[in-house]
Amino acid sequence: MSSAMPKTTLFVHATIITINNDREIIRDGYLLVQDTRIAAIGRCPAPADVSPDVTINCTGKIILPGLINIHAHLVQSLLRGLAEDLPLHNWLCDAVWPLESSYEGRDGYHAARLTIAEMLKTGTTCFLDPMVTYRAGWENVCDAVGEMGIRGCLGKLVKFPETNRQLSITDPRDKDLLAMSIPALAAAHEKHHGTHNNRLHVWAAAGTPRGAPASLYRELGEVCAAHGISVTMYCAEAPKDREIYHDLYGCSAMEFVQDTQLCSQISTSAGRNESHNLVLAHMVNLDLDTDLPLLGATHTSVAHNPTSNLKLASGVAPVPAMLGAELEINVGLGTDGAPCSNHYDMFQEMHLAAILHKGVCRDATVVGAETALEMATINGARALRLENDVGSLEVGKKADMVVMDPYGKGGLGAAPWHYEDGGGVTAITTVVHGCTGRDVDITMVDGKILVVDGRLVGGQEPEIVNLAQLASREIRARCK
Repeated sequence: MSSAMPKTTLFVHATIITINNDREIIRDGYLLVQDTRIAAIGRCPAPADVSPDVTINCTGKIILPGLINIHAHLVQSLLRGLAEDLPLHNWLCDAVWPLESSYEGRDGYHAARLTIAEMLKTGTTCFLDPMVTYRAGWENVCDAVGEMGIRGCLGKLVKFPETNRQLSITDPRDKDLLAMSIPALAAAHEKHHGTHNNRLHVWAAAGTPRGAPASLYRELGEVCAAHGISVTMYCAEAPKDREIYHDLYGCSAMEFVQDTQLCSQISTSAGRNESHNLVLAHMVNLDLDTDLPLLGATHTSVAHNPTSNLKLASGVAPVPAMLGAELEINVGLGTDGAPCSNHYDMFQEMHLAAILHKGVCRDATVVGAETALEMATINGARALRLENDVGSLEVGKKADMVVMDPYGKGGLGAAPWHYEDGGGVTAITTVVHGCTGRDVDITMVDGKILVVDGRLVGGQEPEIVNLAQLASREIRARCK
């Protein structure tokens, strides 16, 4: 995807939610983009010496950092609606894994383009894919990320044999085990990491351990530590997963992670060394007294996926405890994939995260709107180790940002919010609780406008949808 963009763009008369260290909200603000970065930000009028190529009037609109989705399956958009009302293990074994093993040719490319289009149109500028499967085609997915202009971390699946007769779990994807090896990961990292103007990063991805020897996970941890390859892994998603850790490995989830050297901080002869990054997905069914302190001690980030966890009846992650002052565990947000959440809209995920835990804890003070927005922005950036470039709107950072128009399409969900009322925290509650992705007006990544008036620049949407529909039909036919 290409987008002609002037060298300098000035946004004026906006309410700007910066998410900077002071959590500053600027009413009637301006933001100047030069090339790929933010060159100036403040209260209008802009300095007299600013001479932009283009000026965009944002009166009545809200600018916020681009949203960061740290658990999003790019190639599962083709499976939306095909695995409904199933518990997790049946959902995987009977529906999702057989469908994923039926991908061929350019299916993964069409799926990735559809997902990226939806993410861009709903304000996501950066993501972590937790599992690019072999049949989706690694090169296909990399091509889609490069063409569409989004910023992404692609987790290349390293697959170990997980067939466990006792658990009645079989995975048809195991036919491609040789292509999902540690050497294949290293080769992909060498070729693709940092490509497309450093918008594409390559991670290792691992599934929930379900009987594979712990030594194989330890080998993965050691290789990633040696080569500085970040890791994302499914962990303690379903109630059965907690039983698997105890019964098959004799430990808790985080003890397994620590013992296999998957943590970002590993033990060495010289002490402790932070060698790579680790994001654990879900973290719902934990041994709290053991696992939460280990999460904090190892500086491991958590991808919280509330919609997916609820729909698959996995439970509710103990996010308020993770965010507590004693632990200060970094928690970001993810939508998961289309078969288990039916959307890639981070506004929906923020809203749910900000109300779910209040009900579970029976405490209206936990996970406020500002916290939910932080989880979707700066916390996500920290999880991906990109906080020096994205996650907040500050001079010198990358120009990854979203312009919201709460009333632009005739919606009333934000009313009676008005930009002249002083902004303040009401702007945040308007974004988190009053808006959805359909209220996105402009999405900018790396200084390039990719969405205008809620539509992709370049007008490829009909083609993207048509090709995705065709690919989905063919996958379903092959899977019968």
